[in-house]
Amino acid sequence: MANQPIRLAVIGLGMASKPHLAALRQLAPNVEVAGVFARNEERRKAVAEQGGWRAYDSLQAICEDATVDGAIVITPPNARADIVAALAKAGKHVLMEKPVERDLSRAVSLVETCEAAGVQLGIVLQHRFRAGAEALRGLVDGGTLGKINMVRVTVPWWRDQSYYDQAGRGTYATDGGGVLITQAIHMLDLMLSLTGPVSKVSALIGTTSLHDMEGEDFANAGLVFANGAIGSVMATTASYPGGAETLELDTDKAGLRLAAGELVINWRDGRTETIGEITGTGGGSDPMDFPCDWHRDLIADFAMSLRDGRAPRITGRDALDVHRLIDAIERSARSGQLTAVQVAS
Repeated sequence: MANQPIRLAVIGLGMASKPHLAALRQLAPNVEVAGVFARNEERRKAVAEQGGWRAYDSLQAICEDATVDGAIVITPPNARADIVAALAKAGKHVLMEKPVERDLSRAVSLVETCEAAGVQLGIVLQHRFRAGAEALRGLVDGGTLGKINMVRVTVPWWRDQSYYDQAGRGTYATDGGGVLITQAIHMLDLMLSLTGPVSKVSALIGTTSLHDMEGEDFANAGLVFANGAIGSVMATTASYPGGAETLELDTDKAGLRLAAGELVINWRDGRTETIGEITGTGGGSDPMDFPCDWHRDLIADFAMSLRDGRAPRITGRDALDVHRLIDAIERSARSGQLTAVQVAS
């Protein structure tokens, strides 16, 4: 594997596959598309022909292909467990779109399936790979900010009703819920990767009259972090026309605002720095209105992890942290009480 390209199959060719396929084209020849598969025969043949790739006629064909190192799984959350189990049994590493599964217990089970089989499981939470987020990670890790005292996450996104009219969209059976597990999960994961775990939440979630859907299109929660910081999160898909998601940190040395990839640092000594740039985020009427750069770097990391024999930067077990937080927010909203976040086992 050291001198050969990493060969990845792509499973699932719906809307979310667009940035993955674009990123894979940029990563050639170091990363090769072994082939593509979707249940819709017409769709898989069209994508294969366009990309010059093989169209697999079954999941089993991927599992039996000795040249395949791993697979990128981009199916809806309810259609993953059997796919991942088959890939893991065949010794194929897995890079999977968020969320891990529809709820915490199913997510834990899926992670344990891969761990038991000895295959790597990476999760696509690409917001960690944006330039501003990478710079913020460096500042936090370097200790130059001092203690984090307050944290605020805002996801003021918009989805038209036609988005939720698609079969299964925004339902618990298919997606696992609404804005928390489908949209806000990105910023919540990024937040936790920088702040460490949340210990307690007090939350309210609901669905506005702007959407006819089973899951929530609004969530608001107060947060108490394990390190003593306090904060809040507000996420919605009912904020027309949709705005940039933001993460704000107030520390001993600076106030920082990360908005759609652009990091603005207001140092307490009067300096101001700006790193990165504001780009499309998918927060408006077009959910795929963002560049593929973040996916490209995440897929490249996953491919290199297979070559180097290490874990990818965001493993399935890492992603359980954000699932535990979402689970606690939902439990707090149902009970109306301050709720503890489940501790990792």
